[in-house]
Amino acid sequence: MTERFDVVIVGADISGINAAYRLQAALPDLSYTILEARDSLGGTWDFPIAEGVAILHYLRSAAAYSGVDKRIQFVHRLVAAEWSSAQHLCRLNVDTAAVSKQITACFVLFCTGYYNYHTPLQADIPHLDQLSGQVIHPQFWPADLKYEGKSFVVIGSGATAITLVPKLAEHDANVAVLQRSPSYILSVPNNSRSWLSYILPTRQYRKMQRFYFMLTSRLFFLFCPSMPGSARWLLRQQVHSLLPRNVPFDPHFVPRYNPWEQRLCLCPDGDFFKSLHSGRVQIKTDTIRTVTPAGIELSSGEHIKADAIVTATGLRLQVAGGVHLTIDGLPHNLPSKYLWQGMLQQDLPNAAFMLGYTNASWTLSADATAHFICRLLREMDRRDAKAVVPRLEASNAQRMEQRPLLNLNSTYVKEAAGDLPLAGDRGPWQPRDHYWKDLGFARNGDLDDGLEFLP
Repeated sequence: MTERFDVVIVGADISGINAAYRLQAALPDLSYTILEARDSLGGTWDFPIAEGVAILHYLRSAAAYSGVDKRIQFVHRLVAAEWSSAQHLCRLNVDTAAVSKQITACFVLFCTGYYNYHTPLQADIPHLDQLSGQVIHPQFWPADLKYEGKSFVVIGSGATAITLVPKLAEHDANVAVLQRSPSYILSVPNNSRSWLSYILPTRQYRKMQRFYFMLTSRLFFLFCPSMPGSARWLLRQQVHSLLPRNVPFDPHFVPRYNPWEQRLCLCPDGDFFKSLHSGRVQIKTDTIRTVTPAGIELSSGEHIKADAIVTATGLRLQVAGGVHLTIDGLPHNLPSKYLWQGMLQQDLPNAAFMLGYTNASWTLSADATAHFICRLLREMDRRDAKAVVPRLEASNAQRMEQRPLLNLNSTYVKEAAGDLPLAGDRGPWQPRDHYWKDLGFARNGDLDDGLEFLP
């Protein structure tokens, strides 16, 4: 039997759960389901690393409280989505643990993130297979990994490495951070509380905290490219104040780029720097000559002992979870089409993508998109439209200059340039980067600029 729903949400991560909550609150008469390839909700936060457990507990509680958890179909992996213009429906081919089945939907919302969760980005490390111990990629973290007394080498200087290192040190592991070049690291308070928390009701205080965090984050992001010298000085001053005396600032904390040309690494309550004070963490800035059975030999000639190597060198990017998309039997090539307002794709009917910001919290972009989708579905009903399709006029296409969808010069982003949808330099095809602007558009933006509503 074929199941039919008004809306199918692909992915029970934080974006999918939030989208379901917004959808059932704004449009309670619409039917929906969530397809989740894994056997549990949470997406990235279901991996057993860092503070994922606390966030996962919150997501499970929120999904249960709102009833969203009852709409999730676990171990349902979407393989292909086929849009039929004649039927105004999308046929979804789904693999389950037992059989393959088909689900039809009027609208599909892809909450799959932009990482490939099956194939990691391969690190170019000479003779990595020679190591006698374990080689671990953060995407495939072993749940039964033994930590105590082991020597780990974490290769990388990005957010994943900065997050993992303190947690490995907490498990009494000896950790060496090996980086080819440093990143900017900013310590932020994780659970700050002001005197206002004793005066204001909890709900109002939390709203104030959220607004304050969004405002300060946005202002700091705008400050960095406009005054890079001052931004570098501020970040370096904080690092100087947090480093132990036996760890030199140069070369370990002197990046080769300006702040926010790559993603800024945040460490809650300075936990990364605290781990350097523990005596169990050291940091090396060098390149790898070769991997040996006992560890890593650096270009400087130094050898680092390693029972396990963690390749925190980036993730392979992918949109829509690698789903094969067709329109009336013809393949739809995601990387060759522009994104409309960072949500809908050129020439693809009744589908939207949840993509986060590179310069702010992922959840902000996801929530703005969820608000917009609810408004769009109401507008489709008002116009008695069966489909909505972003269209790029030929005259605009000729003048369009491409812009990066993700405005970062990180290696893993550059390598994925040919696998991501396009962004332009004008109109509704520009990449998103500002929550308040995007939320304003979600509520009041022009729905006729680049959109075609089909009866």
